[in-house]
Amino acid sequence: MSVRVQSEAFNLQDETNLLLHNRQDVGAVVTFTGLVRNQAQGRQITKMHLEHYPGMAEKELNHIVETAKQKWPLQAVRLIHRYGSLSPGELIVCVITVSAHRDAAFHAAQFIMDYLKTDAPFWKKEYFSDIENGEWVTAKQEDKSARENWKL
Repeated sequence: MSVRVQSEAFNLQDETNLLLHNRQDVGAVVTFTGLVRNQAQGRQITKMHLEHYPGMAEKELNHIVETAKQKWPLQAVRLIHRYGSLSPGELIVCVITVSAHRDAAFHAAQFIMDYLKTDAPFWKKEYFSDIENGEWVTAKQEDKSARENWKL
C-alpha cells in the first residue's frame, strides 16, 4: 500500500510499473487518474489551487485505502493526491488497485474515489478567466450519493 500527498507531478505509467515490478500473481490492474478540467459551469478555468491539512490528509487517505483492503482482496494499492496550483490538463489524483480478479480491483478503485471526493481533507479553488479571486469548489450531491451507496 502506498499513499502520497505531494505538489510534484507524477507519471501514471511509472507508478503502475513500480506496483507491478516482478509480480506474476496479478490478474487485474485498475487505474483512475483525475485531471484539472479547462471548464466548469460553462466558464473557462485558468487554474485550480488545492490546499490540504498536512498529516490529517495522509491519515484520512490511509484510512480510506485500509478500508478498501478490508472489503476486497487487493494485492497492492497506490493513491497519490496533489496539492498546490495546477493548470488545466495537469494530473491531480491517481488511484491504482491491483488484485487477482478484476471485480475487486474495479470496486476498490471506485470506492476509494467515492470516499476521496467526500471525506478527504482537501479544499479546491477554481480560478476563472472572468473573475480574479476564484471560487471554492463545494461537494456535489452526486458525489455524496455515490459515497452513500457503499453503506459502511
